[in-house]
Amino acid sequence: MMSSNTTKSSTLRPLGIRKGQVELSHGSGGRAMAQLIEELFCTAFANEYLAQGNDGAVLPVPQGGRMVVTTDAHVVSPLFFPGGDIGSLSVHGTINDLSVMGARPLWLAASFILEEGLPLADLQRIVDSMADAARAAGVSIVTGDTKVVERGKGDGVFITTTGVGVVADDLELGGDRAKPGDAILLSGTIGDHGMAVMSQRENLAFDAPIESDTAALHGLVADMLASGADIHVMRDPTRGGLATTLNEIAKQSNVGMILEEASIPLRPAVAAACEFLGFDPLYIANEGKLVAICAESDAARLLAAMRAHPLGRESALIGSVQADPHRFVQLKTRFGGCRIADWLSGEQLPRIC
Repeated sequence: MMSSNTTKSSTLRPLGIRKGQVELSHGSGGRAMAQLIEELFCTAFANEYLAQGNDGAVLPVPQGGRMVVTTDAHVVSPLFFPGGDIGSLSVHGTINDLSVMGARPLWLAASFILEEGLPLADLQRIVDSMADAARAAGVSIVTGDTKVVERGKGDGVFITTTGVGVVADDLELGGDRAKPGDAILLSGTIGDHGMAVMSQRENLAFDAPIESDTAALHGLVADMLASGADIHVMRDPTRGGLATTLNEIAKQSNVGMILEEASIPLRPAVAAACEFLGFDPLYIANEGKLVAICAESDAARLLAAMRAHPLGRESALIGSVQADPHRFVQLKTRFGGCRIADWLSGEQLPRIC
């Protein structure tokens, strides 16, 4: 467990973060585990709830609104990539799942599965990155768990994060609320995260650097909600990318969609990398973007609010919702044709988040 309920023994030597490695004893429940928790996790994540030191954190009940809970597992490979790492990604991903529900993120729980032999310096870097991301978002990591598996059975570290937030009583967002005539908006360029991870994994270099877009979106969402626009759906297009996310919504709402390829923001470097590697950017994972579906009459107002926020400067109106019993997501190409943007088939990029 990640708790401070075991007093650190004065006879224990410092962990030796720079030279040490994770050992099986760090998951044994004994002194070594208590020391790892105290010196690494509790120091980085320090807050009043974690300091309770019990098997669970006792949290105040938010007044006004409803609770939202989400959980996510992170198995990205490699652990470090341009623009981020598994630590910040695990915080951002869970915060964003809360945010697109319209919730204000409050607390996170984190569970670590560590592989024997993982350098403690790498673990320190990951934990510090998580702590920095949580502090920047105004969210506390209040409880957690730590396990260690044998060498060769864990690929470094896997992280599961659970988030708790609160959403206003009068706010209803969901994938089943899209209506024919609604506008589809996207908060920025697609494919940045997936191609950043892929370039690092394959040791590829491009003329223009590609960095992950990983970011916490709750501030952008707050500004969108404050605009007064009639928003029906928000979703972050992570695994499966934009096309798969829109197919999920189309299925839930029993509608179709028409997208304008020319309106979908895409960095030239990402487009070139996708073409070189044979990938379709519509299916590449994103970790700092969201899709919003709103009433057509409010599209301009919502787009202006999104573009006014630093994480939404490249927002665009990319299509519309249509009545369609087949629930097709269609793409009008730059060349005047039209094709189906179907669900992702198979696994285009495994271990991407």
